[in-house]
Amino acid sequence: MHALLKEYAHRPYPLPSGQWVMSQNWVNLLFAHWKIPVETLRTHVPRQLQIDLYEGEAYVGVVPFRMSRVKLRGLPTVEYLSEFLELNVRTYVTVDGRPGVYFFSLDASNDVAVQIARTWYHLPYFKAQMKLTEQITTTGAANDWIEYCSTRQNNKGLNNFKASYRPITPIELSKPSSIEAFLTERYCLYVLDSKDRVCRGDIHHRQWQLQKAEARFEVNTMGKQYDFDFSQPPILHFSKHIETIEWPIKAI
Repeated sequence: MHALLKEYAHRPYPLPSGQWVMSQNWVNLLFAHWKIPVETLRTHVPRQLQIDLYEGEAYVGVVPFRMSRVKLRGLPTVEYLSEFLELNVRTYVTVDGRPGVYFFSLDASNDVAVQIARTWYHLPYFKAQMKLTEQITTTGAANDWIEYCSTRQNNKGLNNFKASYRPITPIELSKPSSIEAFLTERYCLYVLDSKDRVCRGDIHHRQWQLQKAEARFEVNTMGKQYDFDFSQPPILHFSKHIETIEWPIKAI
């Protein structure tokens, strides 16, 4: 992790003070983003958080991926806890001028990880039945389809997701002030704790290696309970892999 900590020129603000406590690898990510009216978002985002806009527009993202090598600092990986699937629904906010992510929900295939994240991080995690399949062809093409399916437990017909996606362009780094940077280059999350205090969790990683993507959505009711309209074509990006480190969540 020492090499990772030395790469920070791309960050919009300095690395946090104190020791990081966890590391994670994220694999086969799809970033699917839709424009959502600010007034619709405002009813679901805590008043303490300012909704972040790009050229006057607000966005909600649905992001499926696989967690890999999840472990606490100084400890080895634990087989059952270190590998699982995750699917989050998110938007973008700022606090004191520092941009970050606000999660509406995070579905995961590991029930222990769900309980830990809810208890320690106050994040809205939910247990789901999930599956990721990579369609590897005989040619071994780098842009084979990835199939991703998620059904939340006790979902009452909501929060289902089934899609196939793949990259369609070469890898690029986002340019400063671009829509790609706005949607992906986020280095903290915000959440309210049980006392209704705003808390921030810092994160660090290298700059995203992004590819434009295509996707086929068979089912996507992840935003239905919030009245988010996902009927229009989304902005799509893919990233094969990124290594991350996390700091404790703290009240600010």
